[in-house]
Formats: sequence, C-alpha cells, structure tokens
Amino acid sequence: MRITLAQTSPKLNRSNLGDIIQIISSVKDESDLIVFPELSLSGYMLQDKLSEDAYKLEELEELRELSKDLDIVVGVAFASEGHYSNSALYFSKGQFTSKHDKVHLPNYGMFEEARYFEAGNVFESFMVNDKRISMVVCEDLWHENVHHDLIAQNPDMIIALVASPARGFSDDGLAIQKQWYKIIETVASECSANLVFVNRVGFEDGLGFWGGSCIVDENGKRVAQLENYKVKNQTFEI
Repeated sequence: MRITLAQTSPKLNRSNLGDIIQIISSVKDESDLIVFPELSLSGYMLQDKLSEDAYKLEELEELRELSKDLDIVVGVAFASEGHYSNSALYFSKGQFTSKHDKVHLPNYGMFEEARYFEAGNVFESFMVNDKRISMVVCEDLWHENVHHDLIAQNPDMIIALVASPARGFSDDGLAIQKQWYKIIETVASECSANLVFVNRVGFEDGLGFWGGSCIVDENGKRVAQLENYKVKNQTFEI
C-alpha cells in the first residue's frame, strides 16, 4: 500500500481547501491513501472564527470526487446541526466513508478546544478494501482508555491526525516528540496495527508546530518519517 504523508502548514482561512486539492492532484497517480493533519482545512487557532471557517459536508464535494483516485483523510472543523466538532474525515471510492469527532478536547495552558468544539463520544472502526481502520485526533491518544478501545476494535491501521506544538527543547531533541513517538509505537504494537501519524508544521499566534510525521509498523517500529518543521508531502510503500 502506498501512503502519502501530507505535512502541511494550514493558514487560518479557507484557502487551505485549494492547497489540499492541489496536493492530492499531484500525487493521485502514485498513492493509494493521503493523510493530512488535524484541522488541516482551517488552521488550529480558530477561536471566534470557527463559525465562519467550519465546513459542512456538502462543501467538500471536490474531495469526495478526488477520492475516486485515492483515499483521502483530512482534518476539519466540522459544522453539523448547530454545533462544531474537531473531526477526521475519510473519503474513498468517490464516497464519504467515515468521520471521527475528537473525544478528548484539551482545555488547559495554550489549549481552549473545549470552549469552541463539542466533544465526540465514541471510537469506531470501519472497513476499506478488506482493511479495518480506526481514526483518532491528537489528544485522544494520550488517554489509556482509548488504547483499550483501539485494542478491542482490532484495526489493521490506525490513522492519527495531530496538531502538536513544539515544546521541551533540549540538546538531545524535542521532549514532546519523544513522548509522542513512545505513545504511537506502544499503540501500534498493542494493536498489532500499522499507525499513520501526521502532524502539522508552521506557526500560529506564537505556537510553532514540529511535524515529524511518520508511519509505525505493527511491531512498533518507525518505518518512514518526515523531517521536523518542513512543509512536505512524501509517499511511502508499506
């Protein structure tokens, strides 16, 4: 399977959809699945812009159409029935296939997600091409009960959309990166599943995001990885 990690730097406006469509179009002949970061359609620090920049499903018809060529996973501020969720969307074979609403919304320090988004309440898996897939969004993976939910689902692949700010700088690396890699390597091995981790880069309102997107195999080994801090999309075969 050919998987493209799309490590982007979303802007705080609606221009991201056009950028995402360009990236998808550039790799559609060489990839089976492309994965973008958390809130890649809108940027992270939406705050009071949420009502303006959130997307309804019918506004994403171009992504549905492009998924005739390859599967697409994108992070979005999703508007539905008067509320907003921080969601991961999966498109495949010209259809909207699945949505995961972020369950664990951080609301401490630099994070104010619970003020603006409504939390999801379930972790589900779904089938695509005889593979069982589970999706999570960022903070979800920091909760041990979620690990148990994922083990129970027995997925072949876990897709994690992330917007992790850089913190914990030291001479021997970035502390948050080491923490994240420990978590995803553990989860992949616990579930005996491939895990696709896509983290954004760029800056927003004083926050810098570190990237380091990667693929972890079912033994908990990183088998593909992008550089930190660089906008890049690259396709790997697993």
